[in-house]
Amino acid sequence: MEIEVKVTSIHAALAIVAGYISALLSTGGIPGLGKNEALAVLAGLIILYIGGQISERIFGKEEVGGFKGWLWSGIVPFFFLWVVVWVILYNI
Repeated sequence: MEIEVKVTSIHAALAIVAGYISALLSTGGIPGLGKNEALAVLAGLIILYIGGQISERIFGKEEVGGFKGWLWSGIVPFFFLWVVVWVILYNI
């Protein structure tokens, strides 16, 4: 249970970062890139992948529980927190 909490915490922190970056990309906050929602989604997915790799290297693939463990402890919390942060920052 302790590993699941740590994996979720890593993904939650990265989801906040991804939400902020996605909001910047989708509102045109980064000069030269314009308003680009597709790039914002791609940035979030890349950060999700990096979070998964970090979790597997820190805790080991067996401890994380493979894809099923990563799905429920990493992907689902990341996705919901990422979207919430992105929408809140987009609407400010």
